[in-house]
Amino acid sequence: MKHPPGHFPVLSISGFSEGQSTRCNVLFHELRGAHSIDDPHKHDFFVIMLFERGSGTHTIDFIPHRIKSHQVHLLFPGQVHQWKMTQQTIGYQLMISREWFEWFRPSLRFSASYYQSHPVMNISEAHYQLLLYEFRAIQKELSGTNTAWELVQTRCQLICLLISKIVESASGDFEGYHSNPVITKYIALVDQHFKQEHSVAFYAGKLHISANYLNIVCRKNLHAAASSLIYDRILLEAKRLLKVSEMSVKDIVYALGFYDHANFSKFFRLQTGMTPTQFKDL
Repeated sequence: MKHPPGHFPVLSISGFSEGQSTRCNVLFHELRGAHSIDDPHKHDFFVIMLFERGSGTHTIDFIPHRIKSHQVHLLFPGQVHQWKMTQQTIGYQLMISREWFEWFRPSLRFSASYYQSHPVMNISEAHYQLLLYEFRAIQKELSGTNTAWELVQTRCQLICLLISKIVESASGDFEGYHSNPVITKYIALVDQHFKQEHSVAFYAGKLHISANYLNIVCRKNLHAAASSLIYDRILLEAKRLLKVSEMSVKDIVYALGFYDHANFSKFFRLQTGMTPTQFKDL
């Protein structure tokens, strides 16, 4: 089906509901055997995947991640993904509506940008069993004739809290994203304004600090220049638009705040080693 220019082919949770009530906010699916999603696409809902065992590749925002036994994969609304799973794969998937996700999003505790940069987590057997218990409990509740939606919602929230605890105990680099409140605010501002504002000075002004100080904070906490966060966010959106929309390169140039095609093409080639058209045609 042809989409109008600029339209994102975004899959809705209702498309997976198989005749369930439109008020359904959570779906449970088992992933058994070989599965393949060849065309990258987006969802308008949140996805948590728990893998018991398996192999293959799950590509999230154009970064391939190896599927292994005892893993958690997170997919946020708006992220682009595709996967190829082998016959040996066994996993469980929760699809959670955006409305519910926004309600218990604070339970993830760390910024969305952290999880989006670390969407795949290797977990211990003990943590796997804890999460599996909650997944199975949700599956059982959803399969009944009189679903207690408040209980399902609470269990989803508990799963997010468990994931946060796992991340905190297993990863040291999350501290860089949260040890300084300036970083958290800066990341949120970049996500809000990156299409129009490309200069560090703009964000520093919003934070009431100097551009030099913002750069120092980023280098100390993230080991990266402040400008790299802006460029990374622009590049990610450019890739999404090139692959998952029918916008022309010209339209993408102006949608992302560039003055002309040459300027955008130079930026994209510098970051990726290829032109926007070459990337689009991959």
